Amino acid sequence: MNMIDKKLHTKRGVSRRQMLAGSAGLTFAFAFMPAMDGIEALAQGAAGKLNAYVTIGRDGAITIMTPAPEMGQGVNTVLPLIIAEELDADWSKVKVEQAPVNAAYNHPVFRAQYQVASLTTRGYWMPLRTAGAQARRVLLDAAATKWNVPVEELTTEPSTVVHAASNRKMSYGEIASFAVVSDKLPEIKPEQLKPAAQFRLLGKDVPRIDIADKSRGDQKYASDVQVPGMLYGTIVRAPARGSGPVSFNRDEIKMQPGVVDAVAFDHAIGIVAQTVPQLFEARHKVKATWKDVKGSKIDSDRDMKEFLAVVRDTSKKGVVVRKTGEAEPALAGAAKVISGEFTSPYVYHAQMEPMSCTASVTADGVEVWAGTQWPTKSVEEAAKAAGTTPDKVKFHTLQMGGGYGRRAFVEYVTDAVLLSKAVGKPVKMIQSREDDIRVGRFRPMSAQKVDVGLDADGKVVAWRHRLAAEPVAPYVYSQARLDADKGVDLIVIYGADMPFYDVPAHVTEHLYEDRGARVAAYRGIGAGYTNLANEAMIDEIALASGKDPFEFRLALLKDPRAKNIITRVAEMADWKRKRTDGRALGMAFSKLGLPPVGFSMIGTVAEISADRVTGKIKVHNMWSVADVGLPLQPNNVAAQIEGAMIYGLGGALKENISIKDGAVEQSNFHDYEVMRMSDVPQIQVEVVRSGDIPLPVGELGIGVAAPAVANAFLALTGKRLRDLPFSPERVQATLKA
Repeated sequence: MNMIDKKLHTKRGVSRRQMLAGSAGLTFAFAFMPAMDGIEALAQGAAGKLNAYVTIGRDGAITIMTPAPEMGQGVNTVLPLIIAEELDADWSKVKVEQAPVNAAYNHPVFRAQYQVASLTTRGYWMPLRTAGAQARRVLLDAAATKWNVPVEELTTEPSTVVHAASNRKMSYGEIASFAVVSDKLPEIKPEQLKPAAQFRLLGKDVPRIDIADKSRGDQKYASDVQVPGMLYGTIVRAPARGSGPVSFNRDEIKMQPGVVDAVAFDHAIGIVAQTVPQLFEARHKVKATWKDVKGSKIDSDRDMKEFLAVVRDTSKKGVVVRKTGEAEPALAGAAKVISGEFTSPYVYHAQMEPMSCTASVTADGVEVWAGTQWPTKSVEEAAKAAGTTPDKVKFHTLQMGGGYGRRAFVEYVTDAVLLSKAVGKPVKMIQSREDDIRVGRFRPMSAQKVDVGLDADGKVVAWRHRLAAEPVAPYVYSQARLDADKGVDLIVIYGADMPFYDVPAHVTEHLYEDRGARVAAYRGIGAGYTNLANEAMIDEIALASGKDPFEFRLALLKDPRAKNIITRVAEMADWKRKRTDGRALGMAFSKLGLPPVGFSMIGTVAEISADRVTGKIKVHNMWSVADVGLPLQPNNVAAQIEGAMIYGLGGALKENISIKDGAVEQSNFHDYEVMRMSDVPQIQVEVVRSGDIPLPVGELGIGVAAPAVANAFLALTGKRLRDLPFSPERVQATLKA
């Protein structure tokens, strides 16, 4: 156990407990001290407030409440598994239930039920282990008292307490029928937790609990909710962020067949109808005049040129977000400077399920059904919209049809509540795909310039990374949050640091370009574009030095784990074998995490070809080696990495949101292209274990996709692709340049 997890351990904070024995069996409730704000909680050692409820019935059935919402990454399996492992539960007797929205289930870092940054499993790891171990110890103590033997003589098998000396066994269900527990739960020290070598469930690829229902089409999402007396509603927003309706053709809309009401809110226009077809028929007839705001003037083509001008002008200083050594003087004194510019457009989350939420506002309170990454915020906003208090909100947390950061915004909950309140009936708020794209929350557009200084021997002595992009933190959280972080917008610049490369002097600056766009966190946050700049420059330096990109990386990396994974992925791809069939290989390295959390790492090789007539890049193979510390479910880890790499390939090859006069020009998947099955390469992922702590996984594959493809294109053609996406038109232009 490392220092971080020792500090998160519950020895600092069991504050209360409840034991409820009766016909249902035995229920354990654990509460821990509240966490500090922000990621610093991990570094400074505050124990997080979290309740992990374990109920054991007299029949031996075990119910485990899972505290985090599920959006496809498998947390509703792995989090209960952590408890079950330490409890020594028979997994076949475990039933998993979604926890309600309650502070008792707050994430130890975020101090809320909030799921972002691939920190769900990492954050809950120690509290849930401790909860399981405490429950097991309570069972042992009860059995020891019943048998009148020292508790030290007892052990457990799955859902069974064993006294080997007398050859006696007792099931957890039997113990649940008589257990009497003292007021204070037993203290569990870190060394009393089960060693990873003895894990029976974790690390063994237990089938995910959600797969069967998904395979049968039985999984219920927000779009599936049906409530008696329910109407259907939608929200029409202005093209630009922060705008609202000045006027709209309300009388005409209200006359449309099936329309119950049409309402002007400060931020949007709401329509409620009897059926979905009637709803969207009316929505398409809306004609509105919108307030003019800053975002109404966005022109992404023009703005990108301005972004590039900003990063080129070194007299304009930005917020220094990463600094090691003194890069500016080192760059000025370098024997040679190699520079590169890179751009990336706005990108849409493209989650499978558009925004949907059902709400029922009555005199007694509010009931809401939704899938969200932020249940705590959803309850708060529902209460605010209904004009009541959070304790009057009953919230049903449903699985999400994709999140990727989009469902960290909860405006769709507010919209559903407002519509229900307006008509006095339950309303299912549905956004069409067209509206979901047109008013999407996008990964910010960016321009980057990287200058790398080399000494006379070709060694890297300085690295300057300038990035122009709209700040995201004020829009997602608040300006106060950005101010508290001294202007460092981690969402935008994530991935721009290079802690594992031997770069003695490094600086990254974020030059704010506040244009009023709807910007948001997005899977992998900044790594989808910052790591393209980093890893592309590594290859350019290698080629300028006459060195093999793999060998150059291996020499420049200073971390043994990083060296190991790129060595292994080179072996998987047969890197040394020269391709003679019009294909070439490209390599990239990336990481995921933060210093207090620890870093997972990935090395990837892509094999591509390029049709010089059509300009289309074909990715044939991708090999990846991922070091995630302790992989709790190796196959699920591999699946998440595969999904992230495919997601990253979409941003690398196809995806692009353009904005003109403040309005998004794309409207559906015909003009906002994502990866099709025919585009997806053969993917091989090898998962490496390097420790006894699970490290972040969900977004790990994002940062390697674009640079691996770009570096393969450089190897294939001698030309550098610098602007995302690598569309056929851009490939053709690059080849002709």
